[in-house]
Amino acid sequence: MSAHGHPGGAGSGPARHERPELDELALTAARAADKLVASARERGAVRWLAYFEPLPDLLRDAPIVDLRRIGMRARAAYGPKDSIRDVLPAVVTEPLLEAIDRLLKGLARREMSGG
Repeated sequence: MSAHGHPGGAGSGPARHERPELDELALTAARAADKLVASARERGAVRWLAYFEPLPDLLRDAPIVDLRRIGMRARAAYGPKDSIRDVLPAVVTEPLLEAIDRLLKGLARREMSGG
């Protein structure tokens, strides 16, 4: 099992440097996550800080095969009943959501093209 919980280990799927477009999408999401984490810390949003704090490093370092799971976990924080939007300002929540959605779309395109 990989360090990020994927059973295939580091050898499953292409390396991130082999898919620079996905790597860049994940890094963009990581930068947006950094800003959200900083805002949660400043506002004392302990619950959301605990939820999002691992995200930037995961987005930077996880193998491609783990990025969908990581993205879906981030996306789940934008639920209709219990949302990060209720606690933090749109200036930090929306850029992360947009970056995660772009990452998930990029991953879907990769899967559809068979690679």
